Amino acid sequence: MNDIAGPIAATDYPLLNIFWTMLWFFLWVLFLMLIFRIIADIFRDDRLGGWGKAGWSIFVIVLPFLGAFVYLIARGRGMGERDLQAVQKRDEQFRAYVRETAGAPSSTDELVKLARLREHGDISEAEYEQAKTRVLA
Repeated sequence: MNDIAGPIAATDYPLLNIFWTMLWFFLWVLFLMLIFRIIADIFRDDRLGGWGKAGWSIFVIVLPFLGAFVYLIARGRGMGERDLQAVQKRDEQFRAYVRETAGAPSSTDELVKLARLREHGDISEAEYEQAKTRVLA
């Protein structure tokens, strides 16, 4: 009686079956990521009311394949636009934080410095106006 099941079991699962198993697992994970992204988009959308959010959520949860495909067809373009707006908002917040943290001079500080330079005669009136328009631009 041979009790060694390990090597026999390993030879019963060919390489092509391993490939198909990995492919199906990858597609399953991809689909779950899509479902989570759709649900996040549903709740991120400000133009969609509470009942609309509830309806889409139930549709996507109860019938995930059909719900995901219908949502992507009906609201896919808006999904991309909302993603773009969110990225732009985060980028602007990051840039504002960096400017604030780095101590970048504000336009008011720059204008005060230019006025002092003009008062002391270090720059002419034309240079002052040119620098002022550059600061205010």
